[in-house]
Amino acid sequence: MLRLDSTDADFAKKFERLVEDRRESGENVARTVTDILEKVRSRGDEALRELSARYDNYFLTDDQATWRIAPEDCEAAFKALDGKLRDALELAAARIRSYHEVQLPGDRDYTDDAGVRLGAKWRPVDAAGLYVPGGRAAYPSSLLMNAIPAKVAGVGRLVIATPTPKGEINPLVLAAAHLVGIEEIWRVGGAQAVGALAYGTDRIAPVDVVTGPGNAFVAEAKRQLYGMVGIDMVAGPSEILVIADGRNDPDWIAADLLSQAEHDPSSQSILITDDAEFAEQVEDRIDVQCSMLSTKRVARSSWDEHGVMIVVPDLAEAPALANRLAAEHVELAIDEPEAMFGQLRHAGSVFFGRHTPEAVGDYVAGPNHVLPTGRRARFASGLSVLDFMKRTSFIEMGEAGLAAIGPAAIALAEAEGLPAHANSVRLRLS
Repeated sequence: MLRLDSTDADFAKKFERLVEDRRESGENVARTVTDILEKVRSRGDEALRELSARYDNYFLTDDQATWRIAPEDCEAAFKALDGKLRDALELAAARIRSYHEVQLPGDRDYTDDAGVRLGAKWRPVDAAGLYVPGGRAAYPSSLLMNAIPAKVAGVGRLVIATPTPKGEINPLVLAAAHLVGIEEIWRVGGAQAVGALAYGTDRIAPVDVVTGPGNAFVAEAKRQLYGMVGIDMVAGPSEILVIADGRNDPDWIAADLLSQAEHDPSSQSILITDDAEFAEQVEDRIDVQCSMLSTKRVARSSWDEHGVMIVVPDLAEAPALANRLAAEHVELAIDEPEAMFGQLRHAGSVFFGRHTPEAVGDYVAGPNHVLPTGRRARFASGLSVLDFMKRTSFIEMGEAGLAAIGPAAIALAEAEGLPAHANSVRLRLS
């Protein structure tokens, strides 16, 4: 675990190394993914059979049941849920839907002073593919966070691709799929699943947008296929930045930091505080709490390798540091979070006050938990309804409108050396 003090002479150099540390996949992953995608592009379903057997120990046969999960299985999984868990899933879905419905953009249609009609029409994409991880990261909450914005946007065809190692799948994922009404679920995972969704195969029709979390290979596949399909983002390991004063309960802050550390050994948890004694208390509580977690091996590795404690003489320094880090999640566990929030320019999602743990945002708060990582919050936003929509502008003018603005178009076309452009306007004016 890295300890930094902003008053140390070498703080700037050490902090710069922290900012530049990406904790993401390298060239070997990129080469492997390139090879996988080429196999899927050229050999389709045959490649999916081969790669699923190799990576997931799962065998796709000529029987369609080995390829797709039936809607009846999803319905059965939903009905089999414990009542309390089913209520929690329904509450999460309702709150996520309510939040995202407000994001629906409005069309524009108006006539300007030159008599030219202008506007834009928003429409959903035809089809979206949702990647749902298996193994360690089989989270029904992520399915809700990806599927519900697509549903709100009005996407006609929603497709899930999910690995089923040795044929196993988390029944909660099936229950969540039933809750949001997705019936096309393919038993394919990894970079090969992203390739199948983008290129299409004999069995799987291609989609327009691919979203959803995954491991380094899934993220790299999305990066390489961007342009052929739209993507939500290239996501790296999860991260949390907690800005806290010494008036917090150290157990609470320790739990918040561990909530991201338990995701993955490459996750990162950072505390900025103006109280060195409080930082030590938090570190002690992390040791105690971590030892009791079922995820302690992952959480311990993440904290030991990537955890950071930064002590500053005054929390007034924190916003500038936070803006450099541009973290996925930022907790403001202080008395007046609103004032500090006004100074934060770069963050995926911000959590105000001492009673707003980031974990609530992962499940039931409402805003999307698919957020930019690796300092991408400098230029990117969390997943939204707009990721499943596109805008088409339109223009309409009569003779008067063309007469008003056409000569300027002719002048610019001629200046750019494009005479046919100029003629297409000039002929109408004459």
